[in-house]
Amino acid sequence: MRHSSIINRRFKNDTYRNFTLALVILNIIVYVVTSLIYPRATFYLAMIPSLVLHGWLWQFVTYMFVHGGFSHLLFNMLSLYIFGSMVERRIGSKEFLLFYLLTGTLSGVVSFISYYLSGTNVILVGASGAIYGVLLMFAVFFPYSRIYVFGILPVRAPILVVVYALIELYSQVFSRGGSVAPLTPLSGLVIAYLYCRIRMRINPFDVFKRTL
Repeated sequence: MRHSSIINRRFKNDTYRNFTLALVILNIIVYVVTSLIYPRATFYLAMIPSLVLHGWLWQFVTYMFVHGGFSHLLFNMLSLYIFGSMVERRIGSKEFLLFYLLTGTLSGVVSFISYYLSGTNVILVGASGAIYGVLLMFAVFFPYSRIYVFGILPVRAPILVVVYALIELYSQVFSRGGSVAPLTPLSGLVIAYLYCRIRMRINPFDVFKRTL
């Protein structure tokens, strides 16, 4: 008989509250503020390694709500709303919020370490780490779902996750100019995998092997 620890103890009365929509709205508000109302806010909210080293630790969380442009915001929010809503309904709203924030934050920490070790001081923005984590969680709980790439090519969710992971891994290994940006979404996939294994007690690879 398995005994739950504090690490994998689930929330009680975790009903659906549509936190996904709340996250989307918050991202839109931050975009409007940083792009139209007070652009300097990006300086405080985006993750800048040199500032993190000076104690601006909140940037590990706030960077994922800042986006570099409208297309960047649109792609991430569409992905979050489409896949996140289904995942949230499946695992519960509190669990989903914990998963989303933890995946995004730890992806930022990994990217920060990479920037620091490479001696690169750039601005990191975007929810890609958390979004890729949501995509993996979607593939775990809805492995038979088909996602239409470019609106015409049906691809089963686990296959799409594997392809995305390989693309990000290739981008990371063969990137030029010291850029480590591809590490953020790749980190999101790895952290989501660990979250499934440790907290959810689910092995994504086992799920994928049964459904592919």
